[in-house]
Amino acid sequence: MSDNTTRQVTLNGLARQLVNQGLISEEAAQEAVENSSDGKVPFISALVEQSDLTTGVIAQAIASDFGLPCYDLSGLEATSIPVDLISEDLIANHNAVPIARRGSKLFVAISDPTNSEPLDKYKFTSGLSVEAVVVEEDKLQDLKARVLEGNSALSEGLDDSFDLEVDSESSDADSAEDGSEVDETPVVRFVNKVLLDAIKRGASDIHVEPYEKIFRIRFRIDGILEEVVNPPLNMATRLTARIKVMSRMDISERRVPQDGRIKLKISKTKAIDFRVNTCPTLFGEKTVLRILDPSSAQLGIDALGYEPDQKKLYMDALASPYGMILVTGPTGSGKTVSLYTGLNILNKPDTNISTAEDPAEINLAGINQVNVNPKAGLTFAEALKAFLRQDPDIIMVGEIRDLETASIAIKAAQTGHMVMSTLHTNDAPQTLGRLINMGVPPFNIATAVSLIIAQRLARRLCDTCKVVDELPKEVLLSEGFLEEDLEDLVVHKAVGCKKCNGGYKGRTGIYQVMKISEDIGKLIMAGGNAIDIAAQAKKEKIPDLRDSALLKVKAGLLSLEEANRVTKD
Repeated sequence: MSDNTTRQVTLNGLARQLVNQGLISEEAAQEAVENSSDGKVPFISALVEQSDLTTGVIAQAIASDFGLPCYDLSGLEATSIPVDLISEDLIANHNAVPIARRGSKLFVAISDPTNSEPLDKYKFTSGLSVEAVVVEEDKLQDLKARVLEGNSALSEGLDDSFDLEVDSESSDADSAEDGSEVDETPVVRFVNKVLLDAIKRGASDIHVEPYEKIFRIRFRIDGILEEVVNPPLNMATRLTARIKVMSRMDISERRVPQDGRIKLKISKTKAIDFRVNTCPTLFGEKTVLRILDPSSAQLGIDALGYEPDQKKLYMDALASPYGMILVTGPTGSGKTVSLYTGLNILNKPDTNISTAEDPAEINLAGINQVNVNPKAGLTFAEALKAFLRQDPDIIMVGEIRDLETASIAIKAAQTGHMVMSTLHTNDAPQTLGRLINMGVPPFNIATAVSLIIAQRLARRLCDTCKVVDELPKEVLLSEGFLEEDLEDLVVHKAVGCKKCNGGYKGRTGIYQVMKISEDIGKLIMAGGNAIDIAAQAKKEKIPDLRDSALLKVKAGLLSLEEANRVTKD
């Protein structure tokens, strides 16, 4: 008897109200109060666990007894919550969430109206009159989690050991141009964690996009855009301003696009650069951040996905003291990494290397890098002319866009220099046709260009979860496999697990590496077009992009679906 006496607690507040209404027994109420006494579990959650009552029944009873409205949170959009009025810490420490503002009134969702402490604090913090709305406990906890997750910018799973530091130039800009609201700690922490999470997940781009009714952030991971978080819409302007401050942009200018750059030091030995661009849209400025990891140039040629014979052709071309190597493919196909991998191989103390880019994406010590600036008159052609007067061994041009640049680059390749550049064409044969269309004489192309690399990036299958894809023989033949390939052919498909993104993890390159042979050179000088050159390449058994993709399907690196996505017309 004495043990029971010591266990009994005095019932008050919500527990007493529910007992008085006959919804629960006094013993059940006392047990729930004891289980929630440490503050880790709310009283209503403890009560639901040990009784037949649901949170809905409890909420209706409470609302009726206290004469308050009962609201169903399942119909509430998280983006409409006025979390800018109440700090994240207050919401985290109290079982109440602000759900709407109407004029001078702030409506607060609460499951226990007898607990007036959060209402009083919200009133003091916001400067508004506060009205309580009764909601179900489980839905309140779910809403609270969603709000805190949005405000902490994907904090779940982040490694707090990251030593995040914006470079000194950006810090100076921060203090010089700082507005009253862009330096708010929650906004700063939000942006920093988004950047870090993008780095951790291996994203190549971050898209920050305001719309009329939503605000979203997307990552491009393995070439595919993925929505990762929907911050409250009223945070859009402040987040954009914070990014612009970090990028040394003009935060007062919102009418025209701007370019900037952020350098984040995430450890004592590693820093990541972000190339930032803003563009005015109907409902605010869209911001895209390209993640530039200098270590990508240090991966080595073996990590890029070249087949052994393709690698040998590239290495042989790099070993030549003169000639032109062209890398072609769409935006985001890894052209810059391929070029810089080659430059890293050639980067020695006895070699003078200069690059002209728009802008330089990867910083590499020992290489003289120039950002072209057309407004100031520093075009690719002008940079090339300057390089030729600076005793160069190797020249890299970010992109050949016009006849003048092409002519100077080809002349440099013909006069004892190694020249590397990119073009935007679909495959290697079309690259030669593009140069001819620019107005470059076929003779100069045939004698200057030594190697063309066309490439794509494809998502690699996850080794943990990939499974065999049983496909009919007819389908495999129609996809391009040969009859003799089918004997030992095993095709895999993506499934998806906790270690990957929808069955894919990382990317690999698919290449067409075409050496300008004597016969291809004769064909160019004879006025052959891209179709003629492609036919000659096939005759010389040079695998095209489709052939290279199917090789990786046979090796179990790619799914047939992914090979079709990146190579099939």
